[in-house]
Amino acid sequence: MKSNINIYTKKRKPNIKNLMSKAAFILLSILVLASCKVGEKYERPNFEEVSEEFYVKDSILNDSLAEASVTRDSLLMSSIPWRDFIEDTTLVALVDTALVNNIDLQKAMRNMDIGLEYLAQSKANFLPSVNATPAGFGREYYSENYNNYGSNRSRRNHGENAPTSLYTERLEYTSALQANWEVDIWGKLRWQKEAARADFMKSQEFKKLIQTELIAEVASTYYNLIMLKSQVEVAQKNYALNDSTFNIVKLQYDAGETTSLALQQTKSQQLKAKSLIPQLERQYTVQENKLNRLLGRSPRPIELNVDFDEIEFQKRYKTGIPLELIKNRPDVAMAEYELIARNAKTGVAEALKYPSLSIGAGLGLNSMELSNFLDPVSSAFALLNGSIFQPIFNNRKLKTNYRVALTEREIAQLEFKDNLIAAVEDVSNSLTRINKLKEEYKIAQERIDVTQKGLKDAALLFRGGFANYLEVITAQSDALESELNEINTKKQILIANIELYRSLGGGWE
Repeated sequence: MKSNINIYTKKRKPNIKNLMSKAAFILLSILVLASCKVGEKYERPNFEEVSEEFYVKDSILNDSLAEASVTRDSLLMSSIPWRDFIEDTTLVALVDTALVNNIDLQKAMRNMDIGLEYLAQSKANFLPSVNATPAGFGREYYSENYNNYGSNRSRRNHGENAPTSLYTERLEYTSALQANWEVDIWGKLRWQKEAARADFMKSQEFKKLIQTELIAEVASTYYNLIMLKSQVEVAQKNYALNDSTFNIVKLQYDAGETTSLALQQTKSQQLKAKSLIPQLERQYTVQENKLNRLLGRSPRPIELNVDFDEIEFQKRYKTGIPLELIKNRPDVAMAEYELIARNAKTGVAEALKYPSLSIGAGLGLNSMELSNFLDPVSSAFALLNGSIFQPIFNNRKLKTNYRVALTEREIAQLEFKDNLIAAVEDVSNSLTRINKLKEEYKIAQERIDVTQKGLKDAALLFRGGFANYLEVITAQSDALESELNEINTKKQILIANIELYRSLGGGWE
């Protein structure tokens, strides 16, 4: 249902005082109606299922947590800028390159630009739309019966002296400025603005999410490269030992002191040690190419002047409380902004069920004779109209849209809750991973001490004739495995530290 109020003057000077009084009445009515706003103000849900602290099992890490709380590392881990957290100058330079050139991050920034445009548009919806017709000309032809009622012929568009014929002609010259304004009575435009703002903030959080994941991925790949480089060096050293053992066995075989079986098994062990080197080099090239792609460039060599043994573990484990993840974790913040947007869209859907008010205004020149067209006294006209539109029956569309919006808001709330619980799970997993990996690393170091002593003893006994080649091969194999395992465990601890930093929401500052 639609009703219109129209004030129209033509071919005379507009009555400005009358128009202003009517406009003032309309604006006063608008101010009263504008105080009405449907929809529910957003309030963050209360998640009673989320614990008040992060769960981590057992001992070693708890001492680190207590120590961190009273040292210079008393800041929350997530609040430490990524440059201060990483500290490694080579890795910092790689991350700097990635933040400038990474394609996914650039795409996220473009999405932010799109969100900002939609937000600006939502703010402009509160302003009237204005259109101009600089000059217009129309020619129309009417039948003999147009505007005739019985025998009384009224030619109000053509004057009393217009000729009578089968068809009459009408000329009209127009120039006008027109404005239209939708009054936000029920808060529809305000809800649209809030939804657009939430979408924009979500795009900002998405950019932060890409950045935190990018820094974590660059750091993880970097540590993988250093690990593989160290493992290649260990494999080459082990191959040299196997080669030396084979030469000794060959001399014994040539002297008739051992069998061909000993020579074959020693050679097999030597080739096995040698084959490990290209395997590790292949993995190194794959990781190197991956890092180059993260840096936004094609494959090329990456120079690493870092000794893996000199890299130290992080000791900054002050994690804060789980609910702080809402503001620290970009993915959790995105889920909340999605809930805010859904709440606002529910308000829009509800407001559409109620009457809408539009106000239009026009000012210009209108004449049927070109000679009078530019005369503002005789050709000026003004137009002020208001229309109220009330939907009555729309095939249940408005009701359906509103109920769907309510359900989508409930789904967004569940997703927000799920994201928060998943984030708490990530932190707990990272803490436990660091805890247990440190235990493993301590055992790996003890094993290296044992296997290195065993390797030396086996070599001395073999040269003295008190040990056979199988014992030497076994000792060498154990020593290689223990060194590779120790390097891999240290790499996992370094990556676990980066993952803990990321899971707490660090990396976007």
